[in-house]
Amino acid sequence: MKAVKLFMTAITVGAIALSGQAFAQDKGAIGIAMPTKSSLRWISDGDSLKAALEGKGYSVDLQYAEDDIPNQLAQIENMVTKGVKALVIASIDGTTLSAVLQQAADSGIKVIAYDRLIRESANVDYYTTFDNFQVGVLQANSLVKGLKERFPSTKPWNVELFGGSPDDNNAFFFYDGAMSVIQPLIDSGDVVIKSGQTGMDKVGTLRWDGAVAQARMDNILSANYSDGSRVDGVLAPYDGLSRGIISSLRGVGYGSADQPWPIITGQDAEVPSVKAIIAGEQYSTVFKDTRELAATTAALVDTVVGGGTPEGLDTKTYDNGVKVVPSILLVPHDVDATNYKALVVDSGYIKESDLQ
Repeated sequence: MKAVKLFMTAITVGAIALSGQAFAQDKGAIGIAMPTKSSLRWISDGDSLKAALEGKGYSVDLQYAEDDIPNQLAQIENMVTKGVKALVIASIDGTTLSAVLQQAADSGIKVIAYDRLIRESANVDYYTTFDNFQVGVLQANSLVKGLKERFPSTKPWNVELFGGSPDDNNAFFFYDGAMSVIQPLIDSGDVVIKSGQTGMDKVGTLRWDGAVAQARMDNILSANYSDGSRVDGVLAPYDGLSRGIISSLRGVGYGSADQPWPIITGQDAEVPSVKAIIAGEQYSTVFKDTRELAATTAALVDTVVGGGTPEGLDTKTYDNGVKVVPSILLVPHDVDATNYKALVVDSGYIKESDLQ
């Protein structure tokens, strides 16, 4: 009987110890607001960020708003009401979040803008992203490299420009970075924008919608290239837009021996676009390792929720209209047919079997 009592006591003590250990690991809830599941990269971001935070002992409320602004606002309001320790927000339109971010600040909730800067609010504590101006530079340099390779004797090159969503602050950094390379070539006469459409007010693509990009490319081809001239290059800032542009070009005969593919850029190294690069339809993409961004963001959240002070922040680059938001800037990489295997397959970002 005494042995049984000792055994039961040991179980009870062990259970209390395990319970205490579990409790110690429960650091509270973190809210993650993602824009949409229609883009493969946001699914990857959400999954990676959730796993990284759970690995650090947090519970996670991960929500996707499907590019519906009121839906995202309601999701974030609900997270604030539940009392999360921090909010990680990849906003659809950050300018609509001022009121709920004030509520978060009043509740002591830290706010991290994730890869999309939240504008016009003082209540954004940190921003984690890639060097977005450099993304545009990489895209434009790749465009020029491809033009020289594929059309060495064709000058001036006819190039068309596409921008990202005008309500996404990153879109302007991508465009400005690209134009820092392309504008001197326009000025020298080496590049011609045959449609005459330049500037984000004309080339922006609302919600990064590939169907919108395809329709605009259809119109550009009909209005400017019915005279027998050809498109030599297209600056596209995102893979989803690139695929829409490719569909438009294919519809009028590009991709044949007589009408080779233009040089088409992209971003995010999505599987369908890496396949298109292998097939020679898309020339390049920009790889931003979302696993690295997720891990960096999770470490930042853990530091600030725990009362620590992050190190190595950029405190000059990202002004959201109210304040300069302390930022962590990661390095993007240009990917084309020569290096996709080393960068996205060998690193484990994409399975080789997915590219078959």
